[in-house]
Amino acid sequence: MQTETQTESTVSPVLNGHATTHDELRDFSTNRRMLLLSAMSLAIGAFSAVVAYALIWLIAAITNLAFYQRFSAAPAIPQGHHLGYWVVLVPVAGALIIGLMARYGSEKIRGHGIPEALEAILLGQSRISLKVAILKPLSSAISIGTGGPFGAEGPIIMTGGAFGSIFAQQFHLSAAERKTLLVAGAAAGMSAVFATPVAAVLLAVELLLFEWKPRSFIPVAVASIVASVLRVPLLGAGPIFPVTPHAPVSGTELAIAVGIGILAGFGSGLLTMLVYACEDLFQKLPLHWMWWPAIGAVFVGVGGIIEPRVLGVGYDTIHSLLRGELVGGVIIGLVVAKALVWSIALGSGTSGGVLAPLLILGGALGALAGAWIPMGDIGLWALIGMAAMMAGTMRSPLTAMVFAVELTRDFNVFPALLAASVAALGVTVLLMRRSILTEKLARRGHHITREYSIDPFEFARVRDVMDKDISTIPSTMKLSELSDRLANGDANLNRRQGTMIVNEQNQLVGIITRGDIVRALRQNQSAEMTVAEAGSTDPIVALADEPLHDALTKMLKQGIGRLPVVERNNPKSIVGYLGRAAILSARMKVYEEENILQKG
Repeated sequence: MQTETQTESTVSPVLNGHATTHDELRDFSTNRRMLLLSAMSLAIGAFSAVVAYALIWLIAAITNLAFYQRFSAAPAIPQGHHLGYWVVLVPVAGALIIGLMARYGSEKIRGHGIPEALEAILLGQSRISLKVAILKPLSSAISIGTGGPFGAEGPIIMTGGAFGSIFAQQFHLSAAERKTLLVAGAAAGMSAVFATPVAAVLLAVELLLFEWKPRSFIPVAVASIVASVLRVPLLGAGPIFPVTPHAPVSGTELAIAVGIGILAGFGSGLLTMLVYACEDLFQKLPLHWMWWPAIGAVFVGVGGIIEPRVLGVGYDTIHSLLRGELVGGVIIGLVVAKALVWSIALGSGTSGGVLAPLLILGGALGALAGAWIPMGDIGLWALIGMAAMMAGTMRSPLTAMVFAVELTRDFNVFPALLAASVAALGVTVLLMRRSILTEKLARRGHHITREYSIDPFEFARVRDVMDKDISTIPSTMKLSELSDRLANGDANLNRRQGTMIVNEQNQLVGIITRGDIVRALRQNQSAEMTVAEAGSTDPIVALADEPLHDALTKMLKQGIGRLPVVERNNPKSIVGYLGRAAILSARMKVYEEENILQKG
């Protein structure tokens, strides 16, 4: 078997006393298949924009039908209805339909969509069924259209991702490539709904991709850009919440933004606990989960009677907060009612998103604080509160601050949004183990880590960790002699599972393991068998200058636990031995760097 390697190197002259090695390793592992995925993303972005348009149209049509008994897709909000107390029945009817769809269609349509997308990416090889792609937007449109206090972003992320996955399944792609197209569809859907192409890509990076690689980032960006372009003829140009731009923020205002971020961080933790407390209560009900959304919808309807603004997606409420039109007791009532109604409804397992409610609650929190702040205006602090609440709850600070700017085109507040988002994130990562998105997966027995770092196996070279104390035996040694030396406790041979075999010129000819010895002795009792005959004479080798990751890949592919290390220019010259313990030492180095404090 020939030696496998992904690198070729030449040795340059000595520079400052050290030999320098030039090789063909790249900063990124991207290849030309990225172009294929980018071409596919063009179609995915276009289709996701159409799906977003259809979802918005369907929500409007159901809202008109449910609250005004008219057949129209004109933009409508539930607050102007004339149903009186009968309005309680509207969300209940919608929830009953969703319960039936979930039980007899697909249980995956329950919830707000993003955890389901994460589960498909990490555990389902990025495969989502056509049934989910159809039922998820339909159930969400029914939920929101009948007054559910949700946003459309979670459903469109799941729906766009489902189409990307289905599209990818029609071709011979790897699971990683399917993931890229799934996330491309999700980002395109968000870009089309909110006219936020940059924030959509950042959400993909911070939440969905679980990597930072051009092979995935570029196709996702292509899909998001295409969707944002097609949004203009389909839904109109952004921003969807235009405001009068604020003046550049001062140092004092930045400090206040940090305070609002901290406040929003604690609010994020409270909201997350409230949602899952409601979910736990529903779990205790002696009823099938199909009926839970209808029970939760009763509270939605009652909340709609007390505070009509809690019904529906609430974009008009968000815009009112940004314009500073809601103040005082109205905001307090909105915060309490929206938080309770949304938590109960989401805990019941109905279908709907989390982003728009977070914007409302964060904006209301900022507006409440703004009433006591002697500078800026209420709209400014509402915007900062929105970004902070989103950053803290979803733990995606870059997405949150860019999303807020793209929604309003208020670029001067960027520094304040960054300060508040980072402060909120700091509070929630210290306060809670998991976010509102990953807690659901944790309850299903899956743990997700969202920290990105350099893989030490990619960074280290074989020469950095290999054992340079080499033990060899001559190819002419009898197997019985080797067996006797091992049995007698030879220190050089017993410390490793494998021993390298060399010829008269001390060149590598093979490797023999203890397993090879046992098999050979069982099959042939001849005392004349040599170690070369019993061992492997065509060993897989590692190169001293290749990445540790490549050597580890060879071991996994071949099902072996050790490799002789040789020089690139002389593949028979042994320079070291690579075993499992040496590989794990690379991980140990990272642990020491992060956890062992050095004396000053």
